[in-house]
Amino acid sequence: MDGNGRWAKKRGLPRIFGHKAGLGTVRKIVEACVKLKIEHLTLYAFSTENWIRPHSEVNGLMNLLKIYVRKELKDLQKNNVRLSAIGDISKLPSGARAELQKGINETSGNTGLGLNLALNYGSRQEIVRAFNLMAERGMRKIEESDISDFLYTAGMPDPDLLIRTSGELRISNFLLWQIAYSELYITPVLWPDFSEKHLIEAIAEYQRRDRRFGGAK
Repeated sequence: MDGNGRWAKKRGLPRIFGHKAGLGTVRKIVEACVKLKIEHLTLYAFSTENWIRPHSEVNGLMNLLKIYVRKELKDLQKNNVRLSAIGDISKLPSGARAELQKGINETSGNTGLGLNLALNYGSRQEIVRAFNLMAERGMRKIEESDISDFLYTAGMPDPDLLIRTSGELRISNFLLWQIAYSELYITPVLWPDFSEKHLIEAIAEYQRRDRRFGGAK
């Protein structure tokens, strides 16, 4: 969800205003995914590297997380959305962590869209954690399925489509194992401006692709 800061800068506003605008986009895209009957949506909300940002911005982002879960919980329930999170959420501030956990607990029985927030998430760290967990269990002969079972995303399907907004042409330590065969879609649109129309355009482009998973046509 790139481009919040640039969106704010273009308008002569502090970066936090871009993040607030980005929350509005989260709401619209979640509602669109519910309407389109998409089963899983993972949003890269805060990376392990984002802690190096200015303290005021980090605090603002954590407050926005609390606000989002608190304000949207009723609608998440109404739309049968199940909230979850990946990453080391134990490092989040206690208030944000408590609000997030409340949202996860209260929507755990829902059966519609799985809304997965990547928070304090980094894919390299996730893979190292998986191997350490396997080592603790004394595992020696390791299969691909074993690694998947020890990732934060255990039990979730690998993504079919990865959308990156604001024109950035890199993966940024996101789901490196899981996106091995995902289709990539890069758009110059900044996240606060990303709409249901843009989402549908990305899905339409995905549907035109020929996914061979290494095989010949």
